[in-house]
Amino acid sequence: MNINTHIHHNHGTELHHIASIIPQLILALPFVFAFNMYILAAVRSSRNNRWPLYRTVLWSIGVLFAVIAVAGPLANLAHTDFIAHMLSHLLLGMLAPLLMVLAAPMTLLLKTLSISLARRLTRMLRSWPSRILTHPIIASLLNIGGLWLLYTTNLYSLMHENTLLYVIVHFHIFVAGYLFTVSIIYIDPMPHRFSFLYRSIVLIISLAGHGVLSKIIFAHPPTGVPWEQAKLGGMLMYYGGDAVDMMIIFILCLHWFRETRPRTGLIMR
Repeated sequence: MNINTHIHHNHGTELHHIASIIPQLILALPFVFAFNMYILAAVRSSRNNRWPLYRTVLWSIGVLFAVIAVAGPLANLAHTDFIAHMLSHLLLGMLAPLLMVLAAPMTLLLKTLSISLARRLTRMLRSWPSRILTHPIIASLLNIGGLWLLYTTNLYSLMHENTLLYVIVHFHIFVAGYLFTVSIIYIDPMPHRFSFLYRSIVLIISLAGHGVLSKIIFAHPPTGVPWEQAKLGGMLMYYGGDAVDMMIIFILCLHWFRETRPRTGLIMR
């Protein structure tokens, strides 16, 4: 290899490295910003009424998992390894949203905003776009339906060839996972509330859709994915998804029990 060829090879490697870093920065920076805003709001809130430390810890871990999924070694490996991709999917679309929802960010925001801004935010939460996006069925279609579109069409292979599509898909995975979690378990104020039974039925159907999709991936790998990787990736999606879903089921049932249990201390008549 002569000097000119070596220089050209190094230049091409550097350009490829820069091209891979840009989408990672685009995806990671919003999470870093959200982390800083949450910490500042928690500190400000604690001046008057101490914000629970465990919620800050949950938010921090959730953001960490999201960043790990979109930037760094795992994100780099996910371009060529379907198992790594599926792990990042579980972190970005399921575990990180659950932890961040449990951190009650909207409650914290309402506590730290001025009265006028808090009222504006409340009106936004009561608006029809919010009603649609947080409806359990709509959120489920965005979440599970998006995954079916990703893994049963050529979208999976296309996103690795187009940076903009790659960024859009990953943002969708997180946002859809977050909206789905918000629509099933109510941690923050939720103006448009649905019954426990209704949410439970939607959750069961969604779990079935997620489980069936993981088996389809096992039997019919996405375009460009070797069968051995699809087999292990499908198993990871099935069992890893079940682990996160069990947490959601537990929290939903716990809230249901607390809501319907007999009140003690009442005077019998």
